[in-house]
Amino acid sequence: MKESEVSYDSYNSKINSFIASSENPNLGVILVHEIWGLNENIRDVSRKLANELGVLALAPHLYSRYEFLTPENIQNVMYKVWNLPPEKRTDPNAYQELMSSLDETQRKVVEVLVTNRSNLEEQMMKDLEKAYDYLNSQGIKKIVSMGFCMGGGLAFQLATEVPLDGTIVFYGRNPQPIDSIQKIKGPILGLYALEDPPIISGLPELISSIIKYKKDIEIKLYPNAYHAFFNNRGRTYNKEASEDAWERVKSFIRRLSK
Repeated sequence: MKESEVSYDSYNSKINSFIASSENPNLGVILVHEIWGLNENIRDVSRKLANELGVLALAPHLYSRYEFLTPENIQNVMYKVWNLPPEKRTDPNAYQELMSSLDETQRKVVEVLVTNRSNLEEQMMKDLEKAYDYLNSQGIKKIVSMGFCMGGGLAFQLATEVPLDGTIVFYGRNPQPIDSIQKIKGPILGLYALEDPPIISGLPELISSIIKYKKDIEIKLYPNAYHAFFNNRGRTYNKEASEDAWERVKSFIRRLSK
């Protein structure tokens, strides 16, 4: 297994990325990070994919345009945002009070990740499409997307934009609009925590659309698991669910590698 830091061109910017690869990979995985950005957890998952499955894992740093969006800065700010009671998250007064307690860098983090989230996600999707082009340019013939949390939703959305050979979604939101599922080419593996109401509330609509458009999907729901259960550095890591999910990931990728 070899690893390297690379960058690829995307809309007048360079997207810094981490690559872990076997010697002769026959499949590429675009690995999409959580809200924390390209951190050691995502690098470790890339290494596991390369070591155990013989693939090339490309993990783009989708915040490459924003030097202040470091894992540390994001964590410091987002835990404060998430600590607001749900009923106060749309309260302008509570939100203004929170903003006034932040320093300049922290306010910039909120502006990009929260206030202007839709603009950020639009840009990240464009950068992921360029990641797909980059892997094609490297001679990778089969390409799969895989992502966690925010990245799970982006990996799922990417499958509606480019002809991926497969998609692995860890507790990510559904593609928007839901009818864009009709454009998905390859099979889907969805891994969800049952103690994750904001995400699993969308599953009935997802399943209805999957049936409507006759798509290939495997869904696994984990009782007593919470959002981000796969991240072994996180607060909600669930060893049993994580290990089972990894076995399913390996089976899914091996099937596509044939």
